[in-house]
Amino acid sequence: MIADAPTLEAPVGAHRAALTRLLAGRADVGEALSAALARLDARWSAEETEVWASGALGLVHANAGGRCLAAYFRLSASAREQEAAALAADARGAAEVARHAGSAAALAVLEAMPAALLRLPDAGARAFWWRGLVRLAREASDGVAPLAAHAHAVLAAGGGPAFESFVAAGLRATGGSRARRTAFFALEDPAARRLLERAGGALGFEDLERRLKLFGRALWGVAPRLAGLEGAGLAPAPQRASIAGELIRLPHVYRGVPPARVPPLYRAALAHAQAHLVFGRRQKVGKIRPLQIAMTGLIEDARVEALAIRRFPGLRALWTPWHEARPGDAMTAPMLMARLARALLDPDYEDPDGFVEKGRRLFAEADGRLDDPLLSRAIGGLLGNDIGQMRLRFDLKAYVVEPLYRDDNLALWEFDEPPDERADEIEQAVDAARPTPEERDDGRPSDEAPEPEAGRARPVSADERGPVVAVYPEWDRAAGAERPGWTTVRDAPAPHGDAAALEAALQRRHGFSERIARLVKGARIGKAARLRRQPEGFDLDLDAAVDAAIALRTGDLPDERIHRASGKRARDVATVILLDISESTRDRVGGATVLEIETLAVAALARAMEAAGDAFAVRAFASCGRDDVRLFRLKDFADRFDRDAMARLAGLRSGLSTRLGAALRHAGAEVEAVRAHRKLVIALTDGEPSDIDVADPLDLVEDARRATLSLRRRGVDVFGVTLGGAPSGAVFGRANTIPVKKLEELPARVSELYFRLARL
Repeated sequence: MIADAPTLEAPVGAHRAALTRLLAGRADVGEALSAALARLDARWSAEETEVWASGALGLVHANAGGRCLAAYFRLSASAREQEAAALAADARGAAEVARHAGSAAALAVLEAMPAALLRLPDAGARAFWWRGLVRLAREASDGVAPLAAHAHAVLAAGGGPAFESFVAAGLRATGGSRARRTAFFALEDPAARRLLERAGGALGFEDLERRLKLFGRALWGVAPRLAGLEGAGLAPAPQRASIAGELIRLPHVYRGVPPARVPPLYRAALAHAQAHLVFGRRQKVGKIRPLQIAMTGLIEDARVEALAIRRFPGLRALWTPWHEARPGDAMTAPMLMARLARALLDPDYEDPDGFVEKGRRLFAEADGRLDDPLLSRAIGGLLGNDIGQMRLRFDLKAYVVEPLYRDDNLALWEFDEPPDERADEIEQAVDAARPTPEERDDGRPSDEAPEPEAGRARPVSADERGPVVAVYPEWDRAAGAERPGWTTVRDAPAPHGDAAALEAALQRRHGFSERIARLVKGARIGKAARLRRQPEGFDLDLDAAVDAAIALRTGDLPDERIHRASGKRARDVATVILLDISESTRDRVGGATVLEIETLAVAALARAMEAAGDAFAVRAFASCGRDDVRLFRLKDFADRFDRDAMARLAGLRSGLSTRLGAALRHAGAEVEAVRAHRKLVIALTDGEPSDIDVADPLDLVEDARRATLSLRRRGVDVFGVTLGGAPSGAVFGRANTIPVKKLEELPARVSELYFRLARL
């Protein structure tokens, strides 16, 4: 915490004298000090100047440097009466920042103070500012300078309290990642911008998402697929909806809209977007000019709205209030188009302009052909030519569709090459191909996980952590909903170790591998074979019985093998073995580390499954935040468990964290793609899930539990073998959790696992 103002036990003037003695002869700050004291003496008492000087001395003692002192003196130049204590507190706060983050960070904060003070009206508000900055300097010093550079934007969201809360949230969200922390406090992270919008008290998409899904389901009988729309870089989030495939993206916040009007605005935007999905069709851009592209989009908006109003007349009242263009508006191309948009929707709107009247007439004459999507292009082309003849300037890049509830119209067009200025449309199209969880009748996401396509990778470039192979949702326990596309799985290179040493360790285990092999080979996992045309059995083989009846009718000797019977259960199983190699697997259990126990167990189990002819893959995983869930491929389904696979298993090293839910989802997606009667994921772990960017471990426990449940609903059995006896029943369920306290117990536990599988 920042120290309270010192009591002046020394005589009045002692701090001033000490400050003058230390700085007066310095070329960098001596003159600035003299000028500052001269100004302050003119408006303050000697006691107030002494308080101010005590703050300056704090900067000196913190080795903040001459530039920080000069910035403090400039800040004091506009000081008002009775402000000495507040300025001294500013100096003490800057000194604390300098001690923990360095003089450059303290200088950045002091230089940001003049703009910040516009949002910090009193000492109480400034206290929030300094508490946030000092905490950031102590816990993540590299975040101070980026935050100071954008402090005005953070303070604009809600003043001092919002500023301190923003710092706390940023520290929680970014964990130990310096790059993510810099992006967050520089407001380059979309999550940071959303947090500011929510801090400002704005009602946003997250607040209304459930109600919007209910509204959309009520209109068309199908719950719409919705997502929040992100901005790019430091630009504000888009203020227009966007459609990509079946996905409707709505702005996180409509800035500047009164709170009472926000819910109807979101409903208007959703209803308009759904009208496009129901009645619209994509068109080739071809050779038409930019103005004709915009005009065709305007006519298409009017066309789909007219069709929707035929089915739901009340939609006109939902959309009309947002059309605010008037006949007297400036004669520019966008304003003229906004007037036409209103004229095509509102029959009571009157506009004397000849262009607006022509557009209204052409649209009315086409009333019987509104089902034809090409109508928009025909009318839009004519009207676009008319505006071109008026010599009105039009810039497609700067054009914004009006009114506010309408979408950006990008979904209408099939571009030969995506426009550079809207390259994020590529990512939207990928997101649109990703199914969302099934909806209950009340619009809430069910426990069902997305289909396997939910793990389709976004087009993200590889880096030193390995190429991205998939993104998956994650359960938000506080919100009670899934965050779509929240975790990123990367294909990390598996280092090679000493395969001979691992084989030698197996041989020293006195029959351990042999017992595992017998258990696996004897397990009757799979489906029973149905034997046809048998001399005896539990029922008739209808085909054989018909053939026998035909033979009797024709005088031939019938075949007496007309029964069906059950044969031996065929082995028809596919398995993914998933190893947790997080930092905690470095702990020792009974003379060996957890990771050593895991590698021995997997080596024995893999050899046994290979000998039995089972299809299986071996994966290891660890994580470093939601954007870095590393998956190590030790053996694929198509590969043999040979010496190379053994070397990759031997090369595993403990490290990082345990984001189990993402790993389970990816393992489940892999095994689902294999043709087999039984599909299994066997996870070997030493404890509960955790990660650096999640403060409450229960969040990841619940996410892993839901991942397990959704895989079981899709026909994938998930078992957890918990090394060291760690309790993971909350994730896998008590019946599917197999605790193993030491390696010698593993054969018995594997026997128990296969016994359970045979009963399922």
